[in-house]
Amino acid sequence: QEQLVESGGGLVQAGGSLRLSCAASGLTFSMCAMAWFRQAPGKVREIISVINWSGNRTYYADSVKGRFTISRDNVKHMVYLQMNSLKSEDTAVYYCAARYEPDQAIDKIDGHQYNYWGQGTQVTVSS
Repeated sequence: QEQLVESGGGLVQAGGSLRLSCAASGLTFSMCAMAWFRQAPGKVREIISVINWSGNRTYYADSVKGRFTISRDNVKHMVYLQMNSLKSEDTAVYYCAARYEPDQAIDKIDGHQYNYWGQGTQVTVSS
C-alpha cells in the first residue's frame, strides 16, 4: 500500500523557518520524482518544488525560489522541504506528492500528473 505522510507543519512568525518532512512507504521510492504542493483557502493548489529521484535536479516556483529548499534521502525514503524567511502568504496546507519518473525529469508541475499524495500538513505564518 503506497503511502505518503507529511509532518512538520505548524504556526510560525513571519521571517521564521519550518522544515516539512514526508515519509514514503509502499513505493519504489528511488524511482520517484517527489514534489511539494500547497493550497491556501480559496485558492487553487500550486506547485512549490520538485526533486528528481537521484536528488540532483530541482525545480522551484518563483514564489519560493531562494527561500525554500527541497531534498531527499533515498535510504530513509524521506523528502524534506526547508522553508526559510516565511511570509504570511506562505500560509497553506502543504502536500507531498510522488510519481514514477525513471528518466529523472522535473517538468511535471501539475498536480494531476502525480499519482500519490499525502494527507497534508498545515503551515500558518503569522505577520
